[in-house]
Amino acid sequence: MRECRSCLLQAAALVALMVPCGLAQTLVPPSGPDGRVHLFNSDLAIFEAGEPRTDLPCDVTPDKPVLGFDLRFHAGYEVMIPLTAFAGSDDSLTILFRVSSDGPNSRPIYLTQHYKVPFVEPDAKGEATLQGAFDLGPGNYHVDWLMRDRAEHVCSFSWDSEAVLGPKEQHLAPSLIPGAVEPASSEDFHEDPPIRREPEAQLRVRILLNFAPQNALSAIVRPVDTGAMISILRGLSHDPRIARFSLVAFNMQEQKVIYQQDDSSRIDFPALGRALQSIHLGTVAVNQLAAKHSDTDFLASLLQQQVAPGPQTPDAMIIAGPKVMLDADVPASTLKAAATAGFPIFYLNYNRDPQSIPWRDTISKAVRSLRGSEYTITEPRDLYTAVNDIVSRVVKSRNERSASSISTR
Repeated sequence: MRECRSCLLQAAALVALMVPCGLAQTLVPPSGPDGRVHLFNSDLAIFEAGEPRTDLPCDVTPDKPVLGFDLRFHAGYEVMIPLTAFAGSDDSLTILFRVSSDGPNSRPIYLTQHYKVPFVEPDAKGEATLQGAFDLGPGNYHVDWLMRDRAEHVCSFSWDSEAVLGPKEQHLAPSLIPGAVEPASSEDFHEDPPIRREPEAQLRVRILLNFAPQNALSAIVRPVDTGAMISILRGLSHDPRIARFSLVAFNMQEQKVIYQQDDSSRIDFPALGRALQSIHLGTVAVNQLAAKHSDTDFLASLLQQQVAPGPQTPDAMIIAGPKVMLDADVPASTLKAAATAGFPIFYLNYNRDPQSIPWRDTISKAVRSLRGSEYTITEPRDLYTAVNDIVSRVVKSRNERSASSISTR
């Protein structure tokens, strides 16, 4: 575990070196009256050759298109670059790629991104990680990708992608038409329009969101995962039966609370987005490294604080996020105190690949000890089923508590 934490510290520092210039991925507009995109001959030749190049060393890993909770297929890539490629100087990187659909009369879409690389020490070791994302409609696609530095050294790669609904998703209607390609949205944290609440809506929920990557060793939260976790929040905030929200966003890697909002009529998504920009994944304080189970202590303390009596008791507490695999479980003393909370507890476990880690995680074990309920959120349909079931159960629980209170008077 200590070695893993050291790797995380190094990874976070390397990622911080790569500074995006301007927006993330941007669409390359047509540059002529024929409506086509005109490229430098050298870039076009690389695309047409379709052969990998590594005079700029890098390792590209494509992401399989995944249907997001916004009903768009989210695709992308991750690229690893050894810092030795920049040793002794500063540099700039340009990424250009085209996405072609196999549909009739379709034209390829070109996207670009630019990075500024600060001065890298000659003896720098390790790798920097960059990522890109784009959205697709249903269909088959071919991607040609290249990255070049200031000296025109090039890394290139190509791959095929298939965006297709699964057998259990056939009833869903994707929000992009077949063959469509668009830049990934950068507006995950846009403000919700006013939600029409039911006149009798009085439910009050407390949400604990672990904003973290699927892979605990990753220094990046992928766009598809960011979108999924925000969609979980929106799924809850859009339910007309819920009137008040309290939100605690935390990160298990940094072992700290990032954002807190108390007893509000809506979730402030823009404020949450700004707060999440402060995350430096992989960084762990020295005192946390010295403590034997600082991560478990943080989680136990957080649970204790959120179930403690307060001026506004929620009707339910909902924990959401990816699996948290810690060396030690939450102490029994903490669970005993939480068991007296007097409201139901639910766990929305966001897990894109349940088969990869089939066993219970630390939060799951704690929720089970509290006789709470767990839902695995893998696909969009899982979210909508889970939210409806949770809210229905909370309504029933609240009504039962109200009836019990009246009968004991």
